[in-house]
Amino acid sequence: MALLEIYDEMFGVFGERNVEVRWPYQKLNRWIEEQSFNRLRKKAKKAKEIFQSTGVTFNVYGDQEGVERVIPFDVIPRIMTSDEWSHIENGIRQRIMAINAFLHDIYHNQEIIKAGILPAELILNNHAFMPQMMGINPPGNIYTHIVGIDIVSTGPNDFFVLEDNVRVPSGVSYMLENRKTMMHMFPELFELNRIRNINQYPQQLYQSLSECINGTINSSMPTVSVLTPGIFNSAYFEHAFLADEMGAELIEGSDLIFHEGRVALRTTEGPQPVDIIYRRIDDHFIDPLNFHSKSRLGMPGLFDAYRAGKVMLANAPGVGIADDKAVYSYMQDIVHFYTGEEPKLNNVKTWRCAESSHLSYVLDNLNQLVVKEVHGSGGYGMLVGPAASKTEITEFSVKLKANPENYIAQPTLALSTVPILTRSGLAPRHVDLRPFVLVSPVDIRITPGGLTRVALRENSLVVNSSQGGGTKDTWVMQD
Repeated sequence: MALLEIYDEMFGVFGERNVEVRWPYQKLNRWIEEQSFNRLRKKAKKAKEIFQSTGVTFNVYGDQEGVERVIPFDVIPRIMTSDEWSHIENGIRQRIMAINAFLHDIYHNQEIIKAGILPAELILNNHAFMPQMMGINPPGNIYTHIVGIDIVSTGPNDFFVLEDNVRVPSGVSYMLENRKTMMHMFPELFELNRIRNINQYPQQLYQSLSECINGTINSSMPTVSVLTPGIFNSAYFEHAFLADEMGAELIEGSDLIFHEGRVALRTTEGPQPVDIIYRRIDDHFIDPLNFHSKSRLGMPGLFDAYRAGKVMLANAPGVGIADDKAVYSYMQDIVHFYTGEEPKLNNVKTWRCAESSHLSYVLDNLNQLVVKEVHGSGGYGMLVGPAASKTEITEFSVKLKANPENYIAQPTLALSTVPILTRSGLAPRHVDLRPFVLVSPVDIRITPGGLTRVALRENSLVVNSSQGGGTKDTWVMQD
């Protein structure tokens, strides 16, 4: 992909960086020019040491060594104007409202299928669809309590939604630790720039969850627990971090029992009722009696307690149907169907390989497309055509032909770049953005900024930490 095609968010031009820096970066740029790169490199090393000592690590699935890795962090922040953020925020708010309405409809009357907008088989034959949720109204009528929407930019105020993460989105702890580390190392930057605060997220998470059970269960002082699969999960640091920040218990399925008709936590002082469970385990593992019978991660009968209104689960079981990548391809229609409005944030053009005409096009153009597994995540199981060898393309085409319904394809976008600090100075790298959203019957709260993920390798478009990517602090400027 030629450099002339790429929009750089700091320099604002396609190509040569010999023009005036975009205004939100001007103070930062002047500050950088006053620094020695030796100092900046030392600060970058210090940041790594802070992350290591704090335990800001992740595990990579399939890593035979099982080694925890420090999340790579770049000290050059990404900066967004208030206008840019307002555009993103409005689009996310509309999208979340549509997704919640879609989930309620799918698990009740299925009007969107009756209207011919979505084919029935896309939902009913989808393993993310949970028939057990049919007819259930979750507390507060909210399905998606915690959401992470992946957004990419290709030009000035030109944003697209890449994915909707509504199952168990991760990364918010990295967002918060990035900001904390930047404020510790570079306090002068926060005096020079008026940057919106993000540190209220844990308190807002507790508040948002609690608002869903007002008038039900124990709504005066609800007890919140964070349910983790355990220390070997790739996001265990985040589970422990959020539990600590909320003042909640970090629990595993074996810590839960039934007591006096309620779900309760085993403690040295006896069973303690649990009102809200923020689960960080997948649907099929939450209850071996109702789902995966061999699961040891959840609690037998937990879904029955949820269905009876004895405990709240966040996010609600079955929400994964809304971030299925094939369903994503209909999201423009879903937004219009439930809001009556045109989408404020557009999708990336998507080919559904389950459809023969789409499959034919994808097979003919594999070297130009990005192909993803419908239920994939973390950058696994995908093909980035322009970066793949002929052998990789040939091997992938065989998998695609054998199981086309398992894949979707998208064009290779010219993702915007933001400078990172390298050994030789600043260099552009591709980025995406994951804003975090908290949903309750009272409000939709969108943390200003979110997690910027950056592809640290030159020309790479894969930003996932498990695939060699890193993170940045994300600044949204105040008006």
